[in-house]
Amino acid sequence: MKANQFRGTGVALITPFRKDESIDFNALERLVEKQIANNVNFLVALGTTSEAPTLSSDEKAAVVDFIIEINNNRLPLVVGCGGNNTRDLVHQLRKYNGKAGVDGILSVAPYYNKPNQIGLYEHYKALANACQLPLILYNVPGRTGSNIAASTAIKLAKNHKNIVAIKEASGDFKQAMELVQNKPTDFLVLSGDDALALPLISLGFDGIISVVANAFPGEFSSMVNSALKGDFNQARTQHYRLIEIIHSLFEEGNPAGVKAYMVLNDAIENSLRLPLVPVSKNLMERIKHLNNNLT
Repeated sequence: MKANQFRGTGVALITPFRKDESIDFNALERLVEKQIANNVNFLVALGTTSEAPTLSSDEKAAVVDFIIEINNNRLPLVVGCGGNNTRDLVHQLRKYNGKAGVDGILSVAPYYNKPNQIGLYEHYKALANACQLPLILYNVPGRTGSNIAASTAIKLAKNHKNIVAIKEASGDFKQAMELVQNKPTDFLVLSGDDALALPLISLGFDGIISVVANAFPGEFSSMVNSALKGDFNQARTQHYRLIEIIHSLFEEGNPAGVKAYMVLNDAIENSLRLPLVPVSKNLMERIKHLNNNLT
């Protein structure tokens, strides 16, 4: 399984909606082309940032097929496919086996159920046995209510060759270091937090799956690549240039913040699907001010 194709900056693509909440495929095409033109390393469809829980099964399939068509194999494409019903998820994953244009699967830890570490291991074991593609674990306790312990992730990586990486978004630096120190050589550890990408790469992380790259693909991927090359002086300059706006984009939730920035730059309409709503007027003004200071 090729893990290195997921090294560097992956972007968790938003789903642009029109005012009537239909999918704006024209805006999605522009977004994909912008990412490719600005040298991100891979694309992620149907991640949390895509508002995937609000998309129907038909819409999810349409989004994936459209991105495959526009991307045309120019960048590796990862598709988000997660849930808290293991049996149903196994059925969903099998649909991607052999699907042209899909290079990997990102699967978030089961949410709400709060499985213990044995349950998490058995869940991902079932997925790995069903999936013929490279599989990326996604640990985000703040959203799921459960944490994939470093020991569980490492055991999964050692026992299942198609489990090639983890998107780690616990914010726990002790856990992050344990992952880096004890992981198999060819297993990638990716940040799930834009603000922590630089310090985590300094500890040995291999890149990030980013939200902010939707808005700043060139600047953010340049920072990540500088850090991965060991040029931390350059990476630190880029990090601190972006850090205030990064914090602002998450202040009222994701993807409302990054969509607000893209609205200000005429990339999309200011539309989300409930239960998410656009950012407040005050935050929109602050994002506008921060953006003006960057340009």
